[in-house]
Amino acid sequence: MTTHISTENLPAPPTAACTTCALYNNARLVKLGINMDAFDHIVALAGNPNTGKSTVFNALTGLRQHTGNWPGKTVARAEGGFIFGEKRFKIVDLPGTYSLLSTSSDEEVARDFILFGRPDVTIVVVDATRLERNLNLALQVLEITDRMVVALNLMDEARRHGISVDERSLARSLGVPVVPMAARQGEGISELLAAVAEVAAGNYPARPHRIQYRDPQVEHAVKALDEQLRGRFPGLPNTRWVALRLLEGDPSIVAAVRDGTLGSLAQPVAAIPLTALTPALNTEA
Repeated sequence: MTTHISTENLPAPPTAACTTCALYNNARLVKLGINMDAFDHIVALAGNPNTGKSTVFNALTGLRQHTGNWPGKTVARAEGGFIFGEKRFKIVDLPGTYSLLSTSSDEEVARDFILFGRPDVTIVVVDATRLERNLNLALQVLEITDRMVVALNLMDEARRHGISVDERSLARSLGVPVVPMAARQGEGISELLAAVAEVAAGNYPARPHRIQYRDPQVEHAVKALDEQLRGRFPGLPNTRWVALRLLEGDPSIVAAVRDGTLGSLAQPVAAIPLTALTPALNTEA
């Protein structure tokens, strides 16, 4: 079976207003490893397990998973850096997770970083052969932020199985960039970098898909909780999402509100250097 996959994933051709965009100025990738004394943008890297997320991380940073632990957690934390379009990016590889609803330590870490760490861009790596399962996480991330890029990975496997993905239609449906990739072969890395640079700079006109709650009672309850959260925890980002989790009875969010620790999450955890974490840095083969 012959499968045709388009590789055009970002708006084209360039306009006069886009002459400085990284996509059109032949910007190149400089891998920084863990050398991140200063950075312009923070990127979160999320995705289901076994989607090639670590392969994308290594391709961008030149690392082979230098890890430490998150503060107070036994969950592994990996981060690195790269330069693209004269901007320095710090990228944090979040634990692989199927959901942000916090039923495990991995999910709690991923949720808290995206929700409270305030990354400039969140890359969600999805498996092109299992989109139905993988898009659940992407839709949850879109509930939190519109600064997202979908890395449609394992396109080589999709082609091998005769699966065709219309990434342009998917991008229109989600309202954010969708980049087809085969990260193991280096396919799509430059396009991913360009999309990340565009979103980080605020140059991509995102129109994120958001779940609409038609029941007026739900909206009334969300707005009431949202106002109370803003009053009790000034500066807390994404209070609407927190309000929704309270209505669902998310135990970790409920506990954080009751004991007041939710306010501490308003401090961006992305600023914590990897070298300050325990255990000491190690390199995995």
